[in-house]
Amino acid sequence: MKTFLSLILPLLISSMAFGQDSQPRVGRDAAARYFQKRDPAQTYQGGAASDHYLALHFGRYMASQSYEWGKNGQEDDVGKNNFGVTYRVGEWQNSMDLNLRLDYNEFEVGGEKPTKLSFLPLITFPDASSRFPLYFGAGIGLGVFFKQASGKSSLSLDYQLVAGARFFDIFENTGFFIEAGLKNHLLILSSGQLNGTFLSGGLVFTF
Repeated sequence: MKTFLSLILPLLISSMAFGQDSQPRVGRDAAARYFQKRDPAQTYQGGAASDHYLALHFGRYMASQSYEWGKNGQEDDVGKNNFGVTYRVGEWQNSMDLNLRLDYNEFEVGGEKPTKLSFLPLITFPDASSRFPLYFGAGIGLGVFFKQASGKSSLSLDYQLVAGARFFDIFENTGFFIEAGLKNHLLILSSGQLNGTFLSGGLVFTF
């Protein structure tokens, strides 16, 4: 828990250091900007063509432990790099977003180097249309190993808890974000488990 808090605390500090524009950054007027009423045309919609959200990210496992996965029982620091893309596929207006996250992960366990692609429906709040800089989310989905440790399942149940800070339209429709959280999996057809914390960053596009 201390490791997770140490990853999230810098996000909270950095969000206060950046402003979206020249409007007030603190106080009641600044907070009110994020809670202005928007068009409630639908309770849920897929997002207009002019309001798509796409994020590209690169990250690294900061700490990780595997259990009954490799040859040595429990191992530490088995998670390595991860790359991914997150695309918003739907929105509950004034509430939260439904995203699809594709996450490519690299590991080193038991002298072998498994690689995996995760397919995760990811719910984040508040919705990106609010332009609020902080967000939180959770997702669960399927992991498919391109290369796996000997005798272990090629499928896994993956789940993530995330918190981040995002800054839109730094240059035209391009911004950036930083994200940290938990990234875990359970092997489906054999024993094996991974618990990890990660830190990642990348670009955010709205179009």
